[in-house]
Amino acid sequence: MIRRPVAIVSITIALALAACAQAQTASSVRRVDALVALAKDSGWTRLPIGQLMTRLGLQLLTTPYVGGTLEGDGPEVCRISLDGLDCVTFFESVLNLARNIQRGRTAFEDLRSSVTETRYRSGILDGYTSRLHYTTEWFLDNVAKGVVEDVSQSLGGTPMNMKVDFMSTHPQLYPALRQDTAAVRRIAEIERRLQRATMFVIARDRIARIESELKDGDIIAIVTSKKGLDYAHTGIVVREGNRARLMHASSTKKQVILDGYLADVVARVDSWTGVSVARPQEAVR
Repeated sequence: MIRRPVAIVSITIALALAACAQAQTASSVRRVDALVALAKDSGWTRLPIGQLMTRLGLQLLTTPYVGGTLEGDGPEVCRISLDGLDCVTFFESVLNLARNIQRGRTAFEDLRSSVTETRYRSGILDGYTSRLHYTTEWFLDNVAKGVVEDVSQSLGGTPMNMKVDFMSTHPQLYPALRQDTAAVRRIAEIERRLQRATMFVIARDRIARIESELKDGDIIAIVTSKKGLDYAHTGIVVREGNRARLMHASSTKKQVILDGYLADVVARVDSWTGVSVARPQEAVR
């Protein structure tokens, strides 16, 4: 067997990975362009942002569920792929695509800029720890930026402090933290700050009663009782009469789906104890 030098093998692998990333980006660019064209042709650009989000989300049904798409070798970059979505990248892609359509900024790089705004603390990408890893911080930061309104309290939610520490106590599960003790310390500092924040949660036995008050496009974050975590899953509301269904990227169904009524979806999992709700705000041109 001929043994190629390690350097040549490494370069070959790097080039193959780069070609794969370029192919994924090209596919996502085409998909974004198609969604924008459909929104314009269908008159969706005049819809309220929540309704626009549901229209766009329905076009992404059956998109494969793919976890870990934000991770990669090298420095943190704002990765976007519509070829495979998890529960967070689904709602953030739909939210930001809708915001950009409202703003008239519809190029793929505009989407990357908007996702950077919502994905990173204060909208600034400054390494792995600047990403809003915990949904608690995503809510707080994007409320402060005027992207969403947290309507959980007005829906009858009760105050809760999220005892987050999972990332700093399990760094081996995160490639960017395994060999970076400084980053682990920074994550622990962020967790301590978030532990002092107050979130509002609608208990699982009250969800059915507030479904009639939810709106198309409301972002749902499902609280978990698992130690060290705050929320376990996310999705967006699709109204059906006086009820609210959940559209989300499902790890069990392995694709984006329009699921059942929110109260029923939450009741399926014993560790899911309630929800918080963020309402998207109209984007300003």
